[in-house]
This record gives sequence, structure tokens and C-alpha cells, in this order.
Amino acid sequence: MKTTNKIYMIVLLFAAAALTSCLDFESDQSSESAESKRVALFDGKTMDGWTVINCEAIVDNGDILLKGGNGLVQTQQQYGNFILEFECKALRDDKWDSGVYFRYTLVPENRPWPDRYQVNLRQGMEGNVGALEEARSAGLIKAGQWNQFKLTVQDTKVSLEMNGSPAWKADGLGDPSKGFISLQAEVPGGGQYRFRNIYLTELN
Repeated sequence: MKTTNKIYMIVLLFAAAALTSCLDFESDQSSESAESKRVALFDGKTMDGWTVINCEAIVDNGDILLKGGNGLVQTQQQYGNFILEFECKALRDDKWDSGVYFRYTLVPENRPWPDRYQVNLRQGMEGNVGALEEARSAGLIKAGQWNQFKLTVQDTKVSLEMNGSPAWKADGLGDPSKGFISLQAEVPGGGQYRFRNIYLTELN
């Protein structure tokens, strides 16, 4: 009887271990399906994958340098839910200005930039998204240095990290649910900007 109980317990332990392994595998598969591979939007050598609109932008020393004009450096693909990571640096000592637009499909006629949504890179407003009241931050920018941004967009929700620190979380994104991503050139008024290490992970 005791031997039978031991065998029964061993069988139960093996079954439990197999079930746990299956659940872990399913969890890993679910995680992988919800988040695609992190890809580079900028290869550091060419402007492949981007369209330069009404401005001058070049690859310089491994960076995208917004050299002149009022316009956009726009992705050729549109994206809905994603994690966007990038680094940027203002070249002016004061009154710098640029931005990163997302989820727009067109630029209004006779305007250089979309109506929304923009992660602002203007001095004193870095990281803010004007259309969202909750999207405000302060004290996370390093003036004159490279700054890291991580923007997460999921359905109506959006959040931002700046230089490794949480900046804000907000809700209220509207239509469109999918659109371009672009770097804003505002060189006459806000000076030149550099961008590098631009990565995107699409979310389901």
C-alpha cells in the first residue's frame, strides 16, 4: 500500500511539473505575440525608411541632423500601438525647439506640421503633449546633452519616460488609431537638432 502511494505521488508530481511547464510556455508565447521585435527605424548610415518633407536633413556622424527649414522627417510606414525609443540633442544654447509627432495621417494644407500629436522638444516643454492635459513633465531634461525618450502608445493611452525616469501617463488619444511618426524640423525658429538610436517595438 505504501509503495502504491509513493508511485501515485510521483506521478502527481510529474503531472504538476508538466502542467507548470506548459503554462510557462503559453505565457511566454502570449508575451511574444503581444509585443513584436524591437527594430531600428534609423540605421545610422542612410535615410532609408524616412521621407524628408520641406526641410533639410542629413546623416552626420551617425545621427540624423535637422539642418534647415520648417518641415518633417517622416517614417514611410504608419504605426498604431508601439514603443518608440530615441535620443535627441538640441544644438542651440537657448530657445531650442523641435518635436516628435505620432499618429497622424496628413499635414494640413499651407502648414509645415500636423495638428497633433506631438512630444514637444521645445525648451521648458520637453516631453509634453499639448493635446493631453496629463502629459506634462519638468526637471528631467539635461540641457546641452543627449536625452533619452521612451514613448509607449497603446490604444487611447500613452506614457513617457525621459532619461530613464517616468515622466507621465495619460489617457485620451483619439483618431486616427494609426499614423506616421516624424521628427520636426523647426530650424529657423528653434535651431538644429540631432537624433540617434531610434527604435520601435510594435504592440498588438
